Amino acid sequence: MSESSNDNSGIGFIGLLTIVFITLKLCGVIAWSWWWVWSPVWITALVIIFIIGVALMSAGIYSMHKKKRT
Repeated sequence: MSESSNDNSGIGFIGLLTIVFITLKLCGVIAWSWWWVWSPVWITALVIIFIIGVALMSAGIYSMHKKKRT
């Protein structure tokens, strides 16, 4: 019998890309600023914060609109 599992403990694309950028920077292949080397991490964080902000604003607008109708 095989046991199926949804274990998502892998590193993921963003993590792999960050490791590749760090390796290239430390080996001297790229001369980027460390801000750009770490960009996959901070850009992902900014996108997530933006999505959460839009969701919260939408929920607030929906709530105000719902109160206004009653």
